[in-house]
Amino acid sequence: MILFGKKKQMTHVQKLNMSIPVTIIDISDNVVAKFVGEDKVLIGWSKKKKTTMAENGQFKDLGFVPSKTIEVEKAELADTPISTKIIFNEELKKVTLIGISKGKGFAGVVKRYRFAGGPKTHGQSDRQRAPGSIGSGTTPGRVLKGTRMAGRMGSERTHTRNLDVVGVLKEDNGKQYLMVKGAVPGSNGSLVYVKY
Repeated sequence: MILFGKKKQMTHVQKLNMSIPVTIIDISDNVVAKFVGEDKVLIGWSKKKKTTMAENGQFKDLGFVPSKTIEVEKAELADTPISTKIIFNEELKKVTLIGISKGKGFAGVVKRYRFAGGPKTHGQSDRQRAPGSIGSGTTPGRVLKGTRMAGRMGSERTHTRNLDVVGVLKEDNGKQYLMVKGAVPGSNGSLVYVKY
C-alpha cells in the first residue's frame, strides 16, 4: 500500500525521558479516486487547479480531479466506496518513505563522495579539495567510465526504509499527520510516498 504525503517539518517528542527526533508528514488528502479493472484502485491526492474536460470525465464520480494518483491492489481497499478518505493503520510500526532529496548543485568530490583531499602542507597551497589521480598511464590511456568526479549532487529519488512510526496525530477537521522517527528525504513542503 502506498499513500501520498507532504513533509511538514522536523521536531522532537519525549518518550521514556528520551528526546526522539521525528518528521511530521501530512497524509490527510488521500482518497479512493477510481476503480481500474477488477483488481486495481487509483488513490488520489489533493485537488488539481487547472483541469481538462477529459480529466473531469475520468473522475466524474469523485467530484474533483486529483493532482496526483497512484495505482494499488484492490484487495487492500475492498468494498470501499469512491471518495472515501484513507485512514492510516495505527498498528503499523514501520514504513518506507520515498522522496526527492534536496538539490545541492554542482559539488566537488570532497562533498559529493567524502574524498579526503590533498595535504595542507609541503607547498600544496591549492590542492586541499582536489580529486587527485583519475586514471592509469599508457594503459588504458583514458579515464574509465564511472570514475567518481565533481558533478551535480542531490535531486534524486531516495528510499529511506524501515523508519519507526512514533505516532499518528488526528485533528477534528479530518487532518491526520504521521510522525516518523528520523529524517526524511526532501525539503519541507515536498511530496513523499509512504509505503507500508
